[in-house]
Amino acid sequence: MNDTPSTQSKAAKAPLEFDASTRALVSRFARDWVAPHWRVLVLAVFAMLMVAATTAAYPAMITLMVNTLMAATDAGADAAAGSSATDVEVIDASDGDSELLTLKYLWLVPLALVIVAAARGLALYTQNLLLNTTVLRVITDLQKAMHAHLLAADLARMGRDATGQLVSRFTNDVNAIRNGLASSISTTARDAVQLVGLVAIMFWLDWVLSLVVLLVYPIAAYPIVRIGQRMRDVSKRTQKQMGNITALLTESLAGARMVKTYGLEDYEAARAGEAFEQNRRLRVKAIRNKAVLDPVLEVLGGIAVAGVLLIALYRISTGEGSLAALAGFITALLMAAQSIRAVGNFNAILQEALAAIQRIFDLLDEEPGIVDAAHAKPLALSGGHVEFDGVGFAYEDGTRALKNLTLDIPAGTLIALVGRSGAGKSTVFNMIPRLFDVSEGTVRIDGQDLRDVTLDSLRGAVAMVSQDVVLFDDTVRANIAFGRMDASDAEIADAAKAAAAHDFISAMPDGYDTLVGDRGFKLSGGERQRISLARAILKDAPILLLDEATSALDAESERLVQAALEKLEEGRTTIAIAHRLATVRKADRICVMEAGEIVEEGTHETLTARGGLYAKLAKLQFRDDEDALPRKAQPSA
Repeated sequence: MNDTPSTQSKAAKAPLEFDASTRALVSRFARDWVAPHWRVLVLAVFAMLMVAATTAAYPAMITLMVNTLMAATDAGADAAAGSSATDVEVIDASDGDSELLTLKYLWLVPLALVIVAAARGLALYTQNLLLNTTVLRVITDLQKAMHAHLLAADLARMGRDATGQLVSRFTNDVNAIRNGLASSISTTARDAVQLVGLVAIMFWLDWVLSLVVLLVYPIAAYPIVRIGQRMRDVSKRTQKQMGNITALLTESLAGARMVKTYGLEDYEAARAGEAFEQNRRLRVKAIRNKAVLDPVLEVLGGIAVAGVLLIALYRISTGEGSLAALAGFITALLMAAQSIRAVGNFNAILQEALAAIQRIFDLLDEEPGIVDAAHAKPLALSGGHVEFDGVGFAYEDGTRALKNLTLDIPAGTLIALVGRSGAGKSTVFNMIPRLFDVSEGTVRIDGQDLRDVTLDSLRGAVAMVSQDVVLFDDTVRANIAFGRMDASDAEIADAAKAAAAHDFISAMPDGYDTLVGDRGFKLSGGERQRISLARAILKDAPILLLDEATSALDAESERLVQAALEKLEEGRTTIAIAHRLATVRKADRICVMEAGEIVEEGTHETLTARGGLYAKLAKLQFRDDEDALPRKAQPSA
C-alpha cells in the first residue's frame, strides 16, 4: 500500500534484478520446502511423462486414421471397379514410404484411441493425486514453521503487527502459495512436458510448418513477462490489504459488545466498507492484467493457424505435403495452443505466489533477540531471590520505560509495585521471565544473570496471574493443565480446590471436560480468574507475579480469589502490581514507581506517614472509594 510510483517504475525498469531475485526466491523455496518430498515428486514426474506421451500420441493416431480412411476409400473404389486385389497399398506423401494395410484391421485404430485415452486418464489421476497431496504437505509444513516461529518470537515483535495481519499470513498468503504451487508443479509442469512432446510430433509430421509456428509464438513472451511484473506488485499490495481486512474484522467482531453499546455499527460498517473497496480496486487491477493474456495468446494462435493453413495448402498443391499429415499437425497445434495458454496464464499465478512467499520468508527470517546464550545453563534455584541492578530499558522506538532501576527482593517476600499508568510496573514484570531483555544493567535470580540461564528453566520458575485472563477454547481440565502438562487428574482437581474453583467446575454439565469457549466466554469473570489461579497453583513455581489479579472481580469473587492467593503466596517470592492500594497493605514492602524509577519504598504505614506520592495516591483512591459508597438519607427538616 505504501509503494510509490517511483519505486514501481524502478522495478519495471530493472527486469534483470527482478529475474535474479525471482530465481533466488524460487530456488530457496524449492530447496527448503519442496525438495524434502522428492520421492513423491519422482512418481508424479513419471505420471506427467505418461500424460505427455499419451497426449502426443493423439496427433499421430489422427494421421494414421486419416491415412487408413483414405486407404479404405481407395480400396472400395478399386473393388467397385472389379479389382481382384485384397490388399491396398497406401502411399504416405509426407515421407515417401509405403505400407500395406488390410481392411479387416481397420477396427484396431479406434480401439487404440480408447486404450490411449484410458492410459492418459489413469496417468492424469495419478499425477493430480500425488502432486496435490504434496502441495498440501508443503503448505502444512509452512504453516507449522510460521506458527512455531511466532511462538518463539520476542514479545515486542508480536506487538508490532496486528493479530489479523499475522493471521493473514496463515490464510491469504498460504492460499496464494497453494494456488501457485499447484499450478507450477501440476498444470504447468504437465503442460510444459506435454508441449515438448507435441512439438516433437509436429516436427515429425512437418518440420517446415513447425518452424512457422515457432517464429510466431515467442512474440508473446514479452507481454507475458511485463504483465507478470505488474501482477507481482499488485499481489503484494493485495495481500497486505487482506491482512488489514482480517485485522479490522477481528477487532470489530471481538468488540461487538462495545460497538453495540456505543452505537458504532454505522462507523464500523463504513470502516470495513472502505477496506473492502480498496481490496476490490486492487483485485480489479489484477483481473485487468490477467485479462490481457488470453486475447494476446488467442490472436497469436489465430495467426499461427492461418499461417500454417496457407503454407500447408501451398505444399499440398505442389505435392510436398499430405492431407493426413496436415490433419495430424493441426490437431497437435491446437493441443499445443492450450498448453501454451496454460503456461502463459501461469505467470500471473506465479507472481501472486512469489509475493506471498516473500512475505512469509520475511517473517521466517526475523531472528528473535531473546534466545539462549551459547553458554546458558539451567537456572539453579535456592529460594527465588530476585535482584534488579541498575536496570534500564528502552523500546524499539526509543521510549525509555526503566531508568537505572535497583530493586532487591529477598526470597519468600511479597513486594508490591504501585504508581500511575505508564510508570514502568509491567516492564519490571516482563523482565523477570525475560520477555524483554535489559538495555542496561542486570536482572538476577539467586545470583544468576538471567541472560546466562536457559529460557525453559527460567520460565519454569515463574507463574503469573493477571487481570487479563488468557483461556483457550478447550476444556477446563486442559486450561488448568497448561500450568503443568504432565499433571494427573487428581493434581488438577487439587489445584482447582485450592483456587476455590472445584465447586463451580463440578456443577457444570461436563465437569472438568466442559469447553470454556473462545477466550472463556462461557464463564464469568470470577470463574475465569479462578481457573487462571488454579493454573498458577498447579505450576507451583517459586516466583509468583500478580498483575491486578482481583481488580475486575465482584466482591464475592474477589474474596474467594484473594483467599486463594494468600495461600499461594506462602513461601514464594511474590511481586504484585496493584492500582487498588487496599490490596497491598499486607505487602512486606511497597515500591512506588514514577517515570521508570522507584521514587519511594516502605510499608503502607511508613509511606502514608511520609506524605509523598504514595500518600497522595492513597488519599485520592480512598476518597474515591468513600464517594462511591451509598450515602445515608438525611433526615428531613
